[in-house]
Amino acid sequence: MRKLILFISIVFLAAGCTISYSFTGASIPPDAKTVYVADFRNMAPLVNPSLANELTEALKDKFVGQTSLKLGDENSDLYFEGTITSYGTQPVAIKSGDVASQNRLTINVKVKFVNNKDKTANFDTSFSRYEDYDSQNSLTDVEDELVKAIVESLVDDIFTKAVVNW
Repeated sequence: MRKLILFISIVFLAAGCTISYSFTGASIPPDAKTVYVADFRNMAPLVNPSLANELTEALKDKFVGQTSLKLGDENSDLYFEGTITSYGTQPVAIKSGDVASQNRLTINVKVKFVNNKDKTANFDTSFSRYEDYDSQNSLTDVEDELVKAIVESLVDDIFTKAVVNW
């Protein structure tokens, strides 16, 4: 009889708890079903014409691929909008003769996140990532590879800030 009462108590206790788990560590409210990512705007003085679209699509892919959320509209449970604020290179390692041996491509984005299920999770934050490359290469030779790596890192940072509560 005691075992039956204990079993029933555990079942009722477990049924009353609602926790959202995922393999990514994401902690998304259980009643959140949709996510919307507005097209990123490119306001950087130096513009990479495909960057805004790459960033927008990568963020959508991250949420659809690693959560149970579906893409929605502007009234979705989770909402993102962003602006690329800078895109540029600079020398970072100087060798003899004041010549750069390494250059750095840096991308900065400002992201506004609205969680319509948990307003305490909202943020308006800037994110920055960079990749270094050998100065013997021109930016146009390595740009696609660098941008891909930077976008992946930026998307990971945005995803983590929005839904990974570690």
